[in-house]
Amino acid sequence: MKKILLGLGCLGLIGLLAGCGQSQAEKKTADNPHKLALILGFGGVDDRSFNQAGWEGLEKWGKDKGLTAKKDFTYLETNDPQENSTNISQAVENGFTTVISLSYLQADAIKEAAEQHPKLNFALIDGDLTGIENVVSATFKDQESAYLAGIAAAYSTKQNHVGFIGGMEGPVIQRFQSGFEAGVKAAGKQLGKEIKIEVQYAASYDAPDKGKAIAASMYKEGADILYQAAGSTGAGVFQEAKAQNENNPSRKVWVIGVDRDQTDEGDYQMADGKTGNFTLTSTKKNVGAAVTEIADAAYENKFPGGKHLEFGLKEGGVDLTKGQLSKAAEKAIATAKEQINAGKLTVPEE
Repeated sequence: MKKILLGLGCLGLIGLLAGCGQSQAEKKTADNPHKLALILGFGGVDDRSFNQAGWEGLEKWGKDKGLTAKKDFTYLETNDPQENSTNISQAVENGFTTVISLSYLQADAIKEAAEQHPKLNFALIDGDLTGIENVVSATFKDQESAYLAGIAAAYSTKQNHVGFIGGMEGPVIQRFQSGFEAGVKAAGKQLGKEIKIEVQYAASYDAPDKGKAIAASMYKEGADILYQAAGSTGAGVFQEAKAQNENNPSRKVWVIGVDRDQTDEGDYQMADGKTGNFTLTSTKKNVGAAVTEIADAAYENKFPGGKHLEFGLKEGGVDLTKGQLSKAAEKAIATAKEQINAGKLTVPEE
């Protein structure tokens, strides 16, 4: 009898050990296949830029579906490069069956996790990771909206001197820079004037102090409009523009926002005590739409693994806000939009 009981116990132990071969998420897939985790890039959820736009999109989607935040959908902040992998692992081990990354810097970590967990869904937004059946990539034609921002800057500068401040060098921010430079040059040519373009990178997406210092230098050198594509580093650009406009009201300087309408970031107190605003316009990236489309596909068991989704002006993925632009600038931008959407104008990515 002891031998029989011992044998049964061993069989049970073998079964238990076999079950440990699966991840927690894979075990829970059958019970709850619609748990989504959003892995943020550097800068925090309230960066008033890319991360915030992505979370707002997922949050609205979850509420519309009647799902519970934190339990059915959540986000994990990334504050250190090592967290690119640990956050993804944490999401998987906590039973989230679809993991969406908001940073191209997490491409390697997403690839590794997808290969280890083939039954789960993974998405890389703002990066290209194709050829893996359980991974979908989504990128934006940032150069198109940046081109429009370049036109806006060219039509609005009084000093014929503008600047571009990037976060970290790479293919994504390069698209912003290239599009902006092309737009400034094209519009400058139309206007018959040569416009100086300064470019500098902060080497960080979460260093407002660096953004502020770079902005101060560019404004001092004569630039009166700065376009920032730098995550929360861009908050420092707004801080410096606010200080410039409040301390030297005779020379107004401007900022062009990024990823979402950043008009509210441009409020400042004018000499007469009234509230003014220095956000010229903002390039919009519909991150929330990309997150929602991927979340919907996963929810409906139609996850587009192995595909690369691309969102441009024509698809409503990027755009430019009306802002405080002149009628002439609006007209030039409308013409450029028509040309881009019709395929008559291709904006350079690099």
